[in-house]
Amino acid sequence: MGGRVVHFEIPFDDGDRARGFYRDALGWEVSVMPEMDYTMAMTGPTGAEGMPKEPGFINGGMFRRVEGPLRGPVLVVDVEAIDPALARIEELGGATVLARMPVGQMGFVAYFSDPEGNVLGLWETAAG
Repeated sequence: MGGRVVHFEIPFDDGDRARGFYRDALGWEVSVMPEMDYTMAMTGPTGAEGMPKEPGFINGGMFRRVEGPLRGPVLVVDVEAIDPALARIEELGGATVLARMPVGQMGFVAYFSDPEGNVLGLWETAAG
């Protein structure tokens, strides 16, 4: 079932400072993924596959802030398929910000803005 918030992303200007802050302030486990220029942020107990072991929380990530639409924190919502979701979003007054792109072998991500100008992400799990 789609529509659930499944991930979050927080941009940073200084990766070490951001990782240290969230680790020390909130107890998050942070793990740098240099091959993706990304940091995973585990907000609670996580299994070997990287998924939450308990209901009620999500994990997220952090990335270097660059010029463009992703300047603030982003909620990422699970959908069955990104392209039809983006088409529906556009029918309802939203706009595609960044089109569907692969994330390793895990799945695909895209970003859209709602009619209020907020940017959110969409996640499509790769067929397995």
